[in-house]
Amino acid sequence: MGKKITILGGGNLGTAIAEGLITSKFSKAADLIVTKRNTATLKALAEKRVEVSDNNAVAVKKGDIIILAVKPFQAADVLNGVKKELTAGKILISVVTGVTIDDMQTVIKKPIPVFRAMPNTAIAIRESMTCIAHREAKPADLQFVKELFAQLGKVALIDEKLMEAATILGACGTAYAMRYIRANIQGGIEIGFDAATASLIAAQTVKGAAELLLQKGTHPEQEIDKVTTPKGCTIAGLNEMEHQGFSSSLIRGIVASYKKIAKD
Repeated sequence: MGKKITILGGGNLGTAIAEGLITSKFSKAADLIVTKRNTATLKALAEKRVEVSDNNAVAVKKGDIIILAVKPFQAADVLNGVKKELTAGKILISVVTGVTIDDMQTVIKKPIPVFRAMPNTAIAIRESMTCIAHREAKPADLQFVKELFAQLGKVALIDEKLMEAATILGACGTAYAMRYIRANIQGGIEIGFDAATASLIAAQTVKGAAELLLQKGTHPEQEIDKVTTPKGCTIAGLNEMEHQGFSSSLIRGIVASYKKIAKD
């Protein structure tokens, strides 16, 4: 794409973004800079010709797109250390949980496009659900950032006031889905499968169910109707789950998580 992308923070998330951009061919390795205090841990990226650095300010000066991927408690200090280099023409993107656009603008005090993106852990395999909010972004800037994260999974543009809710549904949601799959595995073992086979069947079935919705754009109930026959085993199981509070407990869990993040 020709733009130099600087990733401040070479931890799990920062390196996953770099790897995904290289694998998708969205960026050449030579157009990426990744920073970390201990650059020795970035050896795998360096071997791919990614520039690694322990100097954030220099890295920001070289970059066109700046991705902030540090821990939340480090964000303000890191931005303070590079704000002089955040000159006109650059774009700032934060993937840091809990750091708002206002928080960033308070530090940098620059009229540059600022984005806040919330990916999830599936970014490691380029299957993230990333929600994006922005301020001061021109249409071309917005299109570029959407295309960048589209290399790493699906993208949704949202109002920033929904970012905490997006964290619950898209990030915490990974844990909710894993717990459902784990319960499926346990049930599968009880009805006769070994653990490895039950795990394969449960995981692939959930993956297939999700792909049906993503590719066909249907409502879950439409797909449920296709596998529920009168007096059949599917409806018997679904009804028993509902009697035990399946949907209610999931909804209550999501709301409880949201109340926790909103309170803190």
